[in-house]
Amino acid sequence: MREIIRTDVNEEWAHSGIVEAGDFVFINYCVGNTGQSIEKQINGAFEQLNKRLESISLTLESVVKIDCLFRDIWNIPVLEKVIKERFNGKYPARKSIQTEFAHLGGEEGLLFQLDAIAFKG
Repeated sequence: MREIIRTDVNEEWAHSGIVEAGDFVFINYCVGNTGQSIEKQINGAFEQLNKRLESISLTLESVVKIDCLFRDIWNIPVLEKVIKERFNGKYPARKSIQTEFAHLGGEEGLLFQLDAIAFKG
């Protein structure tokens, strides 16, 4: 069995931002531009995802699955616009969920979070 590699570790929150296991990479808790508009937060989350992918020599093209967490699920059309701009027709499988975030700022703070699975085989 190959080694599981955990990087971008946050000891305070007890999680790894990137876990490489076999041919797959699990990328956790991508957020950005907290407190700004939903479109800016979605773009910020994809920017964070892209930075993490680049740190292990991957690109958005390697992403096979994304889980999208919204404070307001009715913002899915904004996500779809951003995905079309960033993935150029090579879309990952996707799931969208509405949730109450346990995050500073309450309803005006975190509006969107993204988790992803990438293939590196």
